[in-house]
Amino acid sequence: MSGTKKLGLRQRYEHLTRGLDWETTYQPMDKVFPYDEFEGIKIKDWSAWEDPFRLTMDSYWKFQAEKERKLYAVLDSFAQNNGQTGISDGRYANVLKLFLTGISPEEYQAHRGFAFTGRHLRGAGARVACQMQSIDELRHIQTQIHTISHFNKYFNGIHDFSKMHDRVWYLSVPKSFFDDARTSGPFEFMIAIGFAFEYVLTNLLFVPFMSGAAYNGDMSTVTFGFSAQSDESRHMTLGIEVIKFLLEQHPDNLPIVQKWVDKWFWRGHRLLGIVAMMMDYMLPKKVMSWKEAWDIYFVEAGGALFQDLARYGLKMPKYHEIATAEAEHVSHQNWCTFYQYTHAANFHTWLPDNEHLDWLSEKYPNTFDKYYRPRFEMWGQMAKEGKRFYNNALVQLCQVCQIPMVYTEPGDPNTICFRETQFNGQRYHFCSDGCSDIFKNEPEKYVQAWLPVQQIFQGNCGGATIPEVLDWYGYKFGEDNFDYVGSPDEKLWNEWHADKIKAAS
Repeated sequence: MSGTKKLGLRQRYEHLTRGLDWETTYQPMDKVFPYDEFEGIKIKDWSAWEDPFRLTMDSYWKFQAEKERKLYAVLDSFAQNNGQTGISDGRYANVLKLFLTGISPEEYQAHRGFAFTGRHLRGAGARVACQMQSIDELRHIQTQIHTISHFNKYFNGIHDFSKMHDRVWYLSVPKSFFDDARTSGPFEFMIAIGFAFEYVLTNLLFVPFMSGAAYNGDMSTVTFGFSAQSDESRHMTLGIEVIKFLLEQHPDNLPIVQKWVDKWFWRGHRLLGIVAMMMDYMLPKKVMSWKEAWDIYFVEAGGALFQDLARYGLKMPKYHEIATAEAEHVSHQNWCTFYQYTHAANFHTWLPDNEHLDWLSEKYPNTFDKYYRPRFEMWGQMAKEGKRFYNNALVQLCQVCQIPMVYTEPGDPNTICFRETQFNGQRYHFCSDGCSDIFKNEPEKYVQAWLPVQQIFQGNCGGATIPEVLDWYGYKFGEDNFDYVGSPDEKLWNEWHADKIKAAS
């Protein structure tokens, strides 16, 4: 009817959520939603939940469709113009290998997790918010696969990424993060992903990394990153709103939420070591150091967030000072590890050249020259003498984060950090006090961890030799692994570069 008043955005959102909700009659609500009380969280009033974006279905699909149109126009243009030849250096492709195998499958894990969690929250507003994020996460992995699939036509190590995610030793680190989150209760999952993954990790991944992609000439990756970042902004806000909602509902929720914030901050910090290595070592053209990114996006932005949350009684995450101190070391320690084990990775590594070493010295004036530069110079000399160093030992893994024992004691970068405890007569090992605390709080959960090194020793990973294990991973031996120098990727890149010089002359 012409006289009918058009509903406002808030009214349409309320019709979508509260208007479609109902109290069950032939089955009690506790049987329909059996999972949202066992964690001990107390909710007095689900109607107090407010989605800060109040997205309705029609506005959501219209907004996402427009982003898709722009994204695929850029991807088509990039492919038609052979954009892969315009990146800064062939080494850059290894960033995409690490991203596709280590990050993209976790988008799918988040999709599955939010679909499940949304079903098991009895508040209608929370269910719709989870549904929206579940769809977002599915879109993210699809766009990432479509974007990076173009590089798969030319570079090695990008094939079979989902198989590698399930099997490869170092990819157990991001996989175990989401396995942990998805086997938690619904409220813990919301904080694990909404806070640790979306707020702590996403800020430190999508913003600096996508800037790095732009600086290195990869406009296709920049476009999918920025297309996702508008969603990530909504996800980060949702994660913080979950914390505020729980803390406003009942004072008994505070110690539970604080425990989760402590746990998932540390787990997110450990996972971020992959991103730290990307930024400091794998981008041919550097945007900022990992230490600079950490100071901006956690110390400053995270500090401001927890000042805001302090009125609820929530404190900064436990061990945040240690995480900030580790920002001086984590990227170097990770790259040193992968340099030693690049024969067992699906991407190439290389030694920093003198210009790169000088950049690292400038960005880490208190630590790099003292602790790490001598190591790289020694390895460089060994390589010149034909003694390139490969570590063929199987390393000990942390029972919780599943990272090899490569990190050092707080305040003592010359000593590897080891912690251990016993449970049911078995001894378990950890890389830090943070991981040790997590285990001690839920030992029954973490004793079930699938640790790659133990599985290799038990013969569950294809065989007893390195070639058999790498074949089980899905590697093409001699193509996907070993140094960048001398690899098929380098040969292809040099051919492209020679063709460019020839065409220009």
